[in-house]
Amino acid sequence: MPPPEIRARLRKADGLTQAEVAEVFGVTRAAFNRWEVGAARPRRRHLEAYVRLLNGWAQKHPQAAQTLAPSTPAGG
Repeated sequence: MPPPEIRARLRKADGLTQAEVAEVFGVTRAAFNRWEVGAARPRRRHLEAYVRLLNGWAQKHPQAAQTLAPSTPAGG
């Protein structure tokens, strides 16, 4: 599973809110938020579907799936 910041970026790249995705999974927005920030893992019945969703978003929005490279200080 991608790191939390990538999970959020992928969801936002697809134009969805946490509440919208939570509704599809049949969980509360708070529960989905915990998945997205890495505070909790989805239960088995949701984990595979969430991973498939993240992979689909990553294919659809490859730029959002990339980790950001650390910036180089000016003149460095």
